[in-house]
Amino acid sequence: MEVPITQFRRRLFDLVNQAIDGKEVWVSHNGRRLRLVPEHGPSKLSRITPMQIIVPGADLEDDAWKHEMMREWERKWERKLGPLARPARAASASGRTVARNARRTA
Repeated sequence: MEVPITQFRRRLFDLVNQAIDGKEVWVSHNGRRLRLVPEHGPSKLSRITPMQIIVPGADLEDDAWKHEMMREWERKWERKLGPLARPARAASASGRTVARNARRTA
């Protein structure tokens, strides 16, 4: 709602109460606009309406879904970052195997 400054003066307490209740109140004066807002407005979480979501056939007491979720996370991890590092082979007498393994992991 936008009101001119003269109407704001007449309805000051009513408009302040509306702003406290969470409604937008704009005041216009000399071509400029001001917005009236409370110091600590309601949190966004307080305005959320809770919903009951039930998956058909899901047994919430069964923990098998947790294991499946962990396996899926591990698959995504390996797809994005590669499999876990494997231990390097033993070094040969010349040391070339160690240098090759170092280049592969870097």
